[in-house]
Amino acid sequence: MNHRYTGAIIFIVLLSVLLSACKQADSKKISIIETTDLHGVILPWDYIENNKLDASLAGTAGYIKNLRNRKNNVFLLDNGDNLQGQPAVYYYNFIDTVSPHLLSEAMNWLGYDACTVGNHDIEAGHSVYDRLVKEYRFPLLAANAVDIKTGQPYFKPYVILEKEKIRVAVLGLVTPAIPTWLPGELYSGIEFRDMVETARLWMPEILKQKPDLVVGLFHSGWNTLDEEYKLEDSMNENGASAVAWKVPGFDIIFCGHDHRPANERFVNSRGDTILILNGGSRSEFIARADISLSSGKFMRKKKKTISGELIRVDELPPDPALLERFDTNDKIIREYVTRVIGNSSATITSRDSYFGPSAFTDMIHSIQLEITGADISFAAPLSFDVEIAKGPVTIGDMFKLYRYENMLSTMSLTGEEIRKYLEYSCSEWISTMKGPDDFLLKYRLDKDGKPVINNGRAWLANASYNFDTGAGINYTVDVRKPEGSRINIISFTDGRPFELKKFYRVAVNSYRGNGGGGHLTRGAGIKNEDLHSRLISSTDRDLRYYILKSIEEKKILNPEPFNNWKIIPENWVKIRIPQEYLLLFGTTNLHYS
Repeated sequence: MNHRYTGAIIFIVLLSVLLSACKQADSKKISIIETTDLHGVILPWDYIENNKLDASLAGTAGYIKNLRNRKNNVFLLDNGDNLQGQPAVYYYNFIDTVSPHLLSEAMNWLGYDACTVGNHDIEAGHSVYDRLVKEYRFPLLAANAVDIKTGQPYFKPYVILEKEKIRVAVLGLVTPAIPTWLPGELYSGIEFRDMVETARLWMPEILKQKPDLVVGLFHSGWNTLDEEYKLEDSMNENGASAVAWKVPGFDIIFCGHDHRPANERFVNSRGDTILILNGGSRSEFIARADISLSSGKFMRKKKKTISGELIRVDELPPDPALLERFDTNDKIIREYVTRVIGNSSATITSRDSYFGPSAFTDMIHSIQLEITGADISFAAPLSFDVEIAKGPVTIGDMFKLYRYENMLSTMSLTGEEIRKYLEYSCSEWISTMKGPDDFLLKYRLDKDGKPVINNGRAWLANASYNFDTGAGINYTVDVRKPEGSRINIISFTDGRPFELKKFYRVAVNSYRGNGGGGHLTRGAGIKNEDLHSRLISSTDRDLRYYILKSIEEKKILNPEPFNNWKIIPENWVKIRIPQEYLLLFGTTNLHYS
């Protein structure tokens, strides 16, 4: 036989084998959906404001159903902070603790594959999240939440999910800053360890199991500002970027906690590219990752093609099947929040709280002082812009007045520490002015030093829940003076002299009492480890519960500001208030009745 002819035949046979192998190459496509920071927004109704919501988990449900109808390999994940925010979850956390929880029922119904615990889930306390671990038909993750007795993760550290022979490893991590916000009894027996250290510990074990994809499900924000993620900063609240940079192995990292939507690619210290996704908060976005995995007989490694997108939920109709399934729950919650507990002689608004004494914040002060018998109360407007109308007051209104499930703490502070506390609060809130043309409040500024305007409104530089004022004392804030020397405490409101070296009983919420916001640590100068020794007592229920009970007993409310403090010079403030009201709220209407 002609050798040239024989060679041609061999070539054709080999080519045929190669083409056959290529045809046999396995190419599979999967999608991973993340929801995060739902804060109780399960059904399309705001049980606090009593109106319809455009975005909710019900909208996400329809999207997931349609995607599953088109694709077999859909993984559904959640990144925590679901047990606080709306009365829908509060009701099943603390009021009806016998029925199955609305959250577990909804997430089981939707077929979630895994969820990472969030700090606001821990805030609900052991009785709530331990119960949900049993109710969920999927694992609750947090590798860095460690059982002190055993040294092992209290929740599951990671899970290997598999569909049609596609193996996806999901490692869960939670922000380790929880002890700076929450009292220890809410997480007794658990310690929260550094995210980077924990990811390094578990990554080798995960990789030994040869997953096709490694996913981080981190209840922690994404922050690459000034490349701080490269520093050796242990226990960073928003440590997702530090893990992404320092711990190779991840293909995708889903973030949460900071409520900032994200869809970007990040190159880590080894030169690998990671997809970063964050679905924002309150069912605002669905974070979706699409992955194509290719493999074949002659491919040593599977080839991965990964892309991400954020889908607006307010453009999606609620799923009728979900609405029907949870219609009874909806009716129960509406009945609960509309129950009248008292009557108010005036409308109160959190808007007034940023410019001086307000009936809104002083209602919180009065109840804190009443419950604790403290000398002084510190409190802030926990919701930026809410109103409780004149007339019937409902349980739903209490979620406007007091947004979070904080306990109430009584602490021992010196007069000087109290003064420094107020100095710190004002430094976060109030500008130093040279005249009435300067801004009174601190705003987020653009590169030209002008307030950043979003949807026609300016944004304060810091969160409203950190704008603490004091009650029980008379004081002034002089905006002409530099930060640190603007507070002058004149006396107690009952006429007693105020002494800088004397210890006083001070009522604060548990978030503040544990160091949240920095008022006691960076402000008053108390070391974190010494805060517990200053604690005199703490309530065993959340403060909203006691506020509600107090109003039920009194029936009639006559809310008025205490007028125990003021910003000076008053003529400057008088000029500024209408202008800055317009900046913040789009109106100069300062009067409520």
